[in-house]
Amino acid sequence: MQLLWIKAGPLLPLDTGGKIRTHAMLTELSRQHQVTWLGLRDPREPLVPAEEAAPYAKEKHWVDHPVPAKRGPRFALTLARNQLLSLQPYALARYRSAALRREILRLDSQRSFDLIVCDFLAPALNLSRLSTRLKARTVLFQHNIEALIWERLAKARRNPLARLYLSRQARRMARAEAALSRRFDGVITVSPDDTRVARQRYRLRNVLGHVPTGVDTDHFQPLPQHAPVADGAPIIGFLGSMDWMPNIDAVDWFLATAWPEIRNRCRDARFRVIGRNPSTSLLQRAATDPGLEVTGTVDDVRPYVAGCHLMVVPLRAGGGTRLKIPETMAMGVATVSTRVGAEGLDLPSRACRIVDQDPKALADAVVGLVTDAEARERLAAAGLEHVRRYHTWPAAARTFAELVKPNLKLSR
Repeated sequence: MQLLWIKAGPLLPLDTGGKIRTHAMLTELSRQHQVTWLGLRDPREPLVPAEEAAPYAKEKHWVDHPVPAKRGPRFALTLARNQLLSLQPYALARYRSAALRREILRLDSQRSFDLIVCDFLAPALNLSRLSTRLKARTVLFQHNIEALIWERLAKARRNPLARLYLSRQARRMARAEAALSRRFDGVITVSPDDTRVARQRYRLRNVLGHVPTGVDTDHFQPLPQHAPVADGAPIIGFLGSMDWMPNIDAVDWFLATAWPEIRNRCRDARFRVIGRNPSTSLLQRAATDPGLEVTGTVDDVRPYVAGCHLMVVPLRAGGGTRLKIPETMAMGVATVSTRVGAEGLDLPSRACRIVDQDPKALADAVVGLVTDAEARERLAAAGLEHVRRYHTWPAAARTFAELVKPNLKLSR
């Protein structure tokens, strides 16, 4: 196949779940198909030197598109202007680009692409305007049902103003997500749950199916040299980008609710937050709390994960599937997750401890595994076996190709 793959932002460094999934999928697809990459990039942030040589696409094209930083007075003013003057959710409106639309038309007119893939919903506003002018068929690759994330974030907020803002953005996102998805020839999700929501809630008739979540088991594997000391202070870890709202909410909620109970029962326990761009408030708290460690951006997350006794995924919001769970399981580290955190992965109870969104249930599960080494090791071993058997990127790429190929035979 000849594929044009469009995404908002570069892929390197691989510091978010979305980047990891796209990079792994494209690297596999590029072994058998010809991929042309078209990405938005912020001109104020130079590309990582390895980006151009990375083998995830045969050729790469970039369109400059400054994106406001997610903090400060200017960002607050931008949010207020969007709230008052726009009907589109800000998370989509910020990626509207006339230059990107011109480049899509140029490439489509000059090449014979079999398929144009919109990676995530972010670039979809641009493609939807061109749907009747393109030669190639189009597919939306949905890593999340975006409206669900906003709805869950709104529900979790106690501040009435924050809840009002997030609720309005959620309603806008739901309308936009449904309308934009209908403009594509096909929609692919990353879980059976998301496929069901797209078909039932949005009434979409163009959903082709879902692509399972994979993990690079050659990269993520047990590292005995970094294993935690058996009789040392128990370290509970969290892995995830700390500039993504569901992760921020998860860590804040865990620290405010389950963590005090865990520390009361395991006084020497430590909580390690592994992920890029932590907030100033979290860093300040870590500076005064010896039981909290915040790594910030690291070159390699594996030693930090491998040094944990277990990982916790206390998400209350999110969509799609979380790569952090298969990655930590592939490293042989026991994992405890809320049901939202493990959503869409179809994990057996012997491989991952899944609990309700309840602080006491979460604390009980963590303390139980911290204090019972044999149970923790059984859970870790079962998780490792499950990931190696069912979650690989070659299988995910094959599924993607199998889903889109029948769709290519239909005339536009």
